[in-house]
Amino acid sequence: MHAEVASRMLDRLPVIRLQPRAVLQSRPSIGGGDEGLRGHYPQATQLWLEPDDDVRAMLQQRLKRGWMQSMVDRLRGGAPTELIAEPPAAAAQLLWSNMELHAEADKPALVTRWHAGLEVEGCLMFSCLGPDSFIELRPIFAREGWGAPAPDWVDMHDLGDLLVHAGFADPVMDQEHLRLTWGSPADLLRDLRALGGNLAPARLRGMRTKAWRDRLMSALEALRGPDSRLSLSVELVYGHAFKPQPRLKVAATTEVSLDQMRAMVRGAGKH
Repeated sequence: MHAEVASRMLDRLPVIRLQPRAVLQSRPSIGGGDEGLRGHYPQATQLWLEPDDDVRAMLQQRLKRGWMQSMVDRLRGGAPTELIAEPPAAAAQLLWSNMELHAEADKPALVTRWHAGLEVEGCLMFSCLGPDSFIELRPIFAREGWGAPAPDWVDMHDLGDLLVHAGFADPVMDQEHLRLTWGSPADLLRDLRALGGNLAPARLRGMRTKAWRDRLMSALEALRGPDSRLSLSVELVYGHAFKPQPRLKVAATTEVSLDQMRAMVRGAGKH
């Protein structure tokens, strides 16, 4: 599913007219889209941002295994890939985050890091799950007294407010719904497990039992439709926004550096 969402994000790239020198991929191990980004921006350095030490080590091994192809790409004029744990300030002109935000407990902190990693007038593109994702599980879990099946994911309008609060400008939000189907409860549970853990604060803290699993497998049969397949809805939220020129704080005496003045003049000339 993440690969499919990445493909849909790539389809939206033509609306972004900038040609980045560097693309910052936030948690590429989660989302994907690397090949498509290289296709769109063959001369741009790809920065793989992965704060988790274990996952970063895995990605490092992947880069080592692909070093020969990387050398060929470089000889053909392609750009390198750099693996980093923290984004340098203003490191990229495009920041890409696919299916990351909904799994982050501290969303304001993550969006603030995105803002810091972008150059002024750079663009953020992201996707995440919306509030209607797996909504069919809620009445089942409520009826059985099992707590929340998933976190209360953030509405796209609130995500837009979050971006503005972090310093982004002109956020554009969009959403769509997908319907996923499975032939059996076991297949459904396998895929949900692959998507990640349950971050809902009200989730059951204790260990589940085999008897509970049997009850769950039976309860999931309520999702079976006229086509004899079990189905769940997924809401996908897409967004992009820009990092604007910083606003000067005007006092009785305000000092403006030459670099700040040049940046403001360049910004004014684009409108």
